[in-house]
Amino acid sequence: MSEVLSKATLAKEAAAVMNRLTTDQKNEALLRMADLLVQHADSIIEANAKDLERGKQQGTSDSLLDRLALNEARIEDMAEGLRQIAELTDPVGDVLEKIDRPNGLHIEKIRVPLGVIGMIYEARPNVTVDAAGLCLKTGNAVVLRGGSSALESNKRIVAVLHEALKLTSVPVEALQLIEDADRASVDEMLKCNGLLDVVIPRGGASLIQNVVQNATVPVIETGAGICHTYIDQSADPEMAEAIAFNAKVQRPSVCNSMETLLVHEQFAERHLTGLLEGFDTHRVELRGCERTIAYAPWAKKASEQDYVTEYNDYVLNVRVIDSLDEALEHIAHYGTKHSECIVTENKDRASRFLREVDAAAVYHNASTRFTDGFEFGFGAEIGISTQKLHARGPMGLPALTSTKYRIYGKGQIRE
Repeated sequence: MSEVLSKATLAKEAAAVMNRLTTDQKNEALLRMADLLVQHADSIIEANAKDLERGKQQGTSDSLLDRLALNEARIEDMAEGLRQIAELTDPVGDVLEKIDRPNGLHIEKIRVPLGVIGMIYEARPNVTVDAAGLCLKTGNAVVLRGGSSALESNKRIVAVLHEALKLTSVPVEALQLIEDADRASVDEMLKCNGLLDVVIPRGGASLIQNVVQNATVPVIETGAGICHTYIDQSADPEMAEAIAFNAKVQRPSVCNSMETLLVHEQFAERHLTGLLEGFDTHRVELRGCERTIAYAPWAKKASEQDYVTEYNDYVLNVRVIDSLDEALEHIAHYGTKHSECIVTENKDRASRFLREVDAAAVYHNASTRFTDGFEFGFGAEIGISTQKLHARGPMGLPALTSTKYRIYGKGQIRE
């Protein structure tokens, strides 16, 4: 039996135990996991150093190395995420609806765990902890398959989490890590019908498309983040500058960072040169339309391919436009339905933007960097869904549950 089938089978068996656990038992496990992560930070950092060294030898970009890197502060953040999940309300067992039928049947719709979740993701080892915490809190077992670039980090993290689970009522088998770095292990997970109840991909566009196009297991699609900020003619220039800089340079390697800046011509005439000079001081490579280059001659000419690229790096497309209509058309054509922002003091245009833009998160006068489970008050997140079925946006605890109906009768039969 392959590693994937063996570990998925163990997770399936553990899911039955998870379904019986109380909230207190699950929370105890989360807190133990948090404590041991901090206690074993040195060994996790040591394992992470091996991944970083391999990444440097393979020519991995600085922004991707940043996503991969762990230090004491980031490990403490991971532990704090687990503690916050423990404090959140457990959605399992919530009664969502009650129905009393004329024949005397009493029907309740309740939240239940999904079962076994397969998580396929790339370079960020913090996802290992986030996914484990969210899945276990909701009574699910989870099979993790991280990217090969973080393999040593993930192996050590899961070993620490297993050590914590041994001290609790949560079965160790409920948390599985696929260590086979061959792509065939991903392909095998996508067809584990009967063992995995759902697969969630989290990473770049190629990973997500591979999962969506080839999985026979149900998929919750998380999307690539080609996010836009539109600066309207009425925007406050200081606010616009602060939001644009934050959206691009605060952490460019993540999916909610801005990839394209759209600027109304009237704002551009007054403020664009200074704004783009600021990006230049932040070492951001600019790629712009012809009108942009007139304001910033040092910018490169943007191609059609640039507008459909998720850079995750210090690269930014800039386009000068004439109207809100043009901004909406650009976002509809090039966006990935992730996070979009308008900076404006005009309430009517803001309202129209928020209403008409088709994205999981739409912002008025705030950075797209807030599309995050932690920032939304969910604790950690399993990913950011850009689809429209079951879950959309940052996926916290309720997104990892399904529903079932409980029907109470007194001998009723159907005629």
